[in-house]
Amino acid sequence: MALKKKSKIFVLDTSVILFDHNAIFAFDEHDVAIPISVLEELDNLKKGSENKNYEARQFIRTLDKIAENKDLSKWILLTNKKKGKISVVFNSNGLKKSAVKIFNEDTKDNRILDTALYLNEQNPNQQVVFVTKDINLRLKAKSLQLIAENFEFGNIKNVDQLPTGVITYSDMENDCIAELHKDGVLKVDKKKHKFINPENNYYILKSAKGNSALAYYNAFNNTLENIQKTTSFGVSSRNAEQTFAMHALMNEDKKLVCLQGVAGTGKTLLALSCAMEMRKEYKQIFLARPIVALGNKDLGFLPGDISSKLDPYMQPLWDNLKFIQNQFSDRSKEYKLINQMIELEKLTISALSYIRGRSLSNIIFIVDEAQNLTPHEIKTIITRAGEGAKFVFTGDVKQIDTPYLDEKSNGLAYVIDKFRGEKIFSHIQLVKGERSTLANIANRLL
Repeated sequence: MALKKKSKIFVLDTSVILFDHNAIFAFDEHDVAIPISVLEELDNLKKGSENKNYEARQFIRTLDKIAENKDLSKWILLTNKKKGKISVVFNSNGLKKSAVKIFNEDTKDNRILDTALYLNEQNPNQQVVFVTKDINLRLKAKSLQLIAENFEFGNIKNVDQLPTGVITYSDMENDCIAELHKDGVLKVDKKKHKFINPENNYYILKSAKGNSALAYYNAFNNTLENIQKTTSFGVSSRNAEQTFAMHALMNEDKKLVCLQGVAGTGKTLLALSCAMEMRKEYKQIFLARPIVALGNKDLGFLPGDISSKLDPYMQPLWDNLKFIQNQFSDRSKEYKLINQMIELEKLTISALSYIRGRSLSNIIFIVDEAQNLTPHEIKTIITRAGEGAKFVFTGDVKQIDTPYLDEKSNGLAYVIDKFRGEKIFSHIQLVKGERSTLANIANRLL
């Protein structure tokens, strides 16, 4: 007879709730405890337009719906499926070992740790696990001999194995490359062309005789299509990966495109220039980026009205737009067109937290610095896509500015992993910096 698994009580820190307000449903049949200090912290965060404020509000509403007229200080069922239970824990008095006393500081973090210690003492027949996205808090918990874990729901297991979107194949038959250049298209023979992988749409093909071609695998037609370097609204591709990126951005079949790469590889610039090139096909171009406040301080920390508070965060997007505009004479129709589109709000730049409630149909939606989004935020954005919408996410999974995200848990890596192999999706990893020689050397050495 198999031994019954020991049930667990998962004690959640505030950082877990702010990462995903539905986190309480991720622990299957086990119980979930919410320290009262967490609830108080969420109450202080419920007002505001940033994502953490939204997550706090949603969690409070979710908990209220679960509780209804029940006593939350007792263990109540999380769902009607009779699985795990949930409780808000108030009491942590009379502890044999107290974080507040040991660390000699009465902080919210230490009171949350005391709740976990209390549950550990009161429930010897259950395994108590403290869950937090805060690395330092996990270390403090472990120093108190608590079991402490990161909240890894939705994490990517093998970030280094994510598709790059581009494959270099050096054994292509010379006559196939010649056919590609002549006809522009080549029917794929699955037995002959085994290097084709639906997770990677773009190919650098080379033959033993030194001939080469850039190609796109069209999964809809099962063909390889020849690609040439191109220009979009004054911006030209400078390497193979940029050529592939521009093709994906202007490909009507690709409703979702991700561009990943280090600073200076042209991610945002290419996305914006291609959007301008396709402006007649969409009613609006919308550029947004998540706000990561300086020193993790709220926007209220900055002086001025909301517009002046947001300006520093949006400036890189305006810089890219100005660069495109400066490819033309200030008297040209292209130069004036950009100003007109801004005035008519056909081209809009805004903080991502201010797009809720907007219609996302028949627009090009470009999200910059997408590595600073959570998987839940990415899902929220994409699932609101209306008819005729195209979504573009740009970023670098190794340059994360938010404290509770990493290479495995950020939204950009998440969407690349989940959409891999889908016909309407393309991902291109840009590898060569084109900003300047200095920037390239800095990326390599620093």
